[in-house]
Amino acid sequence: MNPKIDKAVRNIEKTKRNIAELQSQLKELERMKTELENADIVAMVRGIDMPPSEFEAFARAFMEQRANKAVPDGFSIPANYLPYPVRENDDIDDEEDEDEEYDDDEE
Repeated sequence: MNPKIDKAVRNIEKTKRNIAELQSQLKELERMKTELENADIVAMVRGIDMPPSEFEAFARAFMEQRANKAVPDGFSIPANYLPYPVRENDDIDDEEDEDEEYDDDEE
């Protein structure tokens, strides 16, 4: 056989072996990731100061809402989300505060 063909066949076999090894590594990494995610979830649940029966009711209500599409698939809150406004350089008095709706005196 042509030496170039022999070399190509060897390279194909070598590449297939490498692909098989990488697929095996990928499966193991995915398994490890799932295990770590599960450990995080368990730690979060254990960190909640709520009786198990209340937590179960909360989880069921959340799943029911999600099933009714009240909570969209992939719903998540960004890690940097804050439910209130935060101004940078809050200690600087040079700037006028244009947004007075958060002033405590207006109630």
